[in-house]
Amino acid sequence: MAKVKPFQPQRSCVEVSGTLDAIRDSKNPTGPVLRADVTALVRAVKAGKLDR
Repeated sequence: MAKVKPFQPQRSCVEVSGTLDAIRDSKNPTGPVLRADVTALVRAVKAGKLDR
C-alpha cells in the first residue's frame, strides 16, 4: 500500500494499493481492507455521483 502523508495530524488518512484495487485506514494497517476499483471510485466522486 502507498502511504499518503496526512495534511494535518489527527485527521483521516488512507492508503491505496499500487494496483489501485484496495484502500485501508493508514492508522490501522492490520485492519480491514476495502477492495474496490479506486479509479472508478475517484471518477464517481469527481462527477458528483456520490453526493447526497
